[in-house]
Amino acid sequence: MDLDSMDVAKAAIEMSISKREEEKELEDIFRKKDILTTAVNIGGNINNTMSKIIERALVASKKGGLIPENSHLYDGAVIGATKEALIQVLQKASGLNVGGKIGIARSGEHLCVTIFMSIGLLHLNEIAIGLGHRAIPKE
Repeated sequence: MDLDSMDVAKAAIEMSISKREEEKELEDIFRKKDILTTAVNIGGNINNTMSKIIERALVASKKGGLIPENSHLYDGAVIGATKEALIQVLQKASGLNVGGKIGIARSGEHLCVTIFMSIGLLHLNEIAIGLGHRAIPKE
C-alpha cells in the first residue's frame, strides 16, 4: 500500500490525542494499514524539559520498532522532526508548565512526530499542537 506523508501525519496526530487505554488498539489498526505507531506522555516546564522530550521521542521510537536501535540516520530524523514540532509549540508554552503526549508514526519513507499539549496558566489551560516530518530510507 502506498501511503503519503498526510496518512502518516494523521496517524501521529491520532496517537498524540488518544487516551492511554486506546493506544494499543490504535497501534493494531494502524499496523494493518502498514503504519507503525507509538506514543509517550510528556510534562513539566517546557524550558527545562525540551531535551527530555526529545529523548523520550527517540526512546519511544526505538522501543516501538519504528526505527532501528543503532542508526545515526534514523536517530537524526526523529530528533529533527521532534525539534520541528517543539518549535511550533514553544512560543505559546515558553516558561510555562505543560502536559501532553508525543505521537510518532512511520510508514515507508515517512516519519512524523506530533506534540499535543495542554499549557497551564493559573486556572486556564491553552492547547497547542506541533508536527514535524522527515523523509527516511525505506527498510
